[in-house]
Amino acid sequence: MVKKEYNVKVEEMMYLGDHYIIELLTDKAELLDDEKYIYETLVAAANAAKVTIISVTTHQFTPHGITGYLLLAESHISIHTWPEHGYAAVDVFTCGGDPKAAIEEIKKRLGARKTREMYIPRGV
Repeated sequence: MVKKEYNVKVEEMMYLGDHYIIELLTDKAELLDDEKYIYETLVAAANAAKVTIISVTTHQFTPHGITGYLLLAESHISIHTWPEHGYAAVDVFTCGGDPKAAIEEIKKRLGARKTREMYIPRGV
C-alpha cells in the first residue's frame, strides 16, 4: 500500500460545501411510509440538484418509518421519516450542484406544509 503524503497549511477559512438540515411537516403521512416513493424522491432530488449518484439505500421500519441515504460523489442526501407525526428530517450536504433544487424537489414531492431549514457552510 502506498502511503499518501499531505502537506496541509490552514491559514484561513475555506469554503468546501453547503450543508442544509431541513425539518418538514406534511399532511401526506402515507408518503413518509412508502419506501419506493422515498427512494424515488431521493433520486429525483439528486437529479434536480444535478449531482452524481453513487448509491441509494432505504430501510423500512416496523411498524412504520423509513430511513433513506443517497451517497453522492459530492457528499450525501438523507431522510428519516416519522409518518405517525407527519414529520421528516432531511439532510442535504453537497460540494457541488444545486442543493436548494434538491430541497425544493423533496418539499414538493412530500407535500411539505411547514419546514424549518438550517444552513451550515462547510469548511475549515
